[in-house]
Amino acid sequence: MAKKKASPIHIFGEEILPGTSRELNFSFAKLHTNTPIDVPIIVEHSLYEGPVVLFTAGIHGDEVNGVEIVRQLVSKGINKPKIGTTISIPIVNVFGFLQKVRDFPDGRDLNRSFPGSKKGSLAAQVAYKLMNEIVPHVDYCFDFHTGGSSRFNAPHIRIERNDKHLASMAKVFNAPFILYSKNLQKSFRNACKKQGVPMLLFEGGKSNSIDSIVSNTGVNGSKRVLHHLGMLQNKFKVSSPTKPTITIDSSKWIRAQASGMFKSSIKVGQFVKRGEVMGHITDPFGKIHFWIKASNEGYVFNVNEAPLVYQGDALFHISTNVL
Repeated sequence: MAKKKASPIHIFGEEILPGTSRELNFSFAKLHTNTPIDVPIIVEHSLYEGPVVLFTAGIHGDEVNGVEIVRQLVSKGINKPKIGTTISIPIVNVFGFLQKVRDFPDGRDLNRSFPGSKKGSLAAQVAYKLMNEIVPHVDYCFDFHTGGSSRFNAPHIRIERNDKHLASMAKVFNAPFILYSKNLQKSFRNACKKQGVPMLLFEGGKSNSIDSIVSNTGVNGSKRVLHHLGMLQNKFKVSSPTKPTITIDSSKWIRAQASGMFKSSIKVGQFVKRGEVMGHITDPFGKIHFWIKASNEGYVFNVNEAPLVYQGDALFHISTNVL
């Protein structure tokens, strides 16, 4: 079947011709010094019609591992499609990225500000612009996140239960785990769903940290999906999955029984049996000892790496039902 020539696309009022690459500026508020802040948007528009894929990261400014994944997609030229179009935004929350913090300067979580408003808070205005200027062009979205506050996530894809299309795409991506989770109100994922744009939400690693295994998982998964959509250039090799993706239907948090110094004795992604020792809490003087044991058998896909914890802190996220 012959390829059909693509038409120009228009983003932020600028025309992007088939077969061209453009870097646009997602401009909004300035710094206190009146210094402008421009968020680069890299558009690769091929000569031929095809899907439009959006890659986003840094919606939370301290989640730099996601930024690293999209950076690699761009720097290696993986985002240059042989059909269709890719739109890459490596850092959405540039304010948070500059300060190495999660939220916007107004204290709001951008991922709880969608679909936004034209004249609302700064976070709401950015969400509004993203949903009205970028997302209407998009067929698929890949949003890259990490765990927060010392909690290291095993690389996994989050999708809603009973979405067969996204489940199929997630299996093509082939992260170690797929986690069924509900779309949160006012999240980017939920806003995209309401606009009919399917999203794979990737989680891996922890905030303010870059892990090469997590980065490689995100890059390789993106290549597999682009290949599946017929968009990946032939010069790129697609690695075959070494293990099938494990689908987690339900899960629970195991929390600290006491405050103190914490050390995990298992690795993220590990399968544990009920009653197996997972970690240890003690005080600086060696007077108290609490052994954290698995409440059930399952896969541990999030481990708290903080050396000091308080009673009630989430230590491990473990599957309770695997499909």
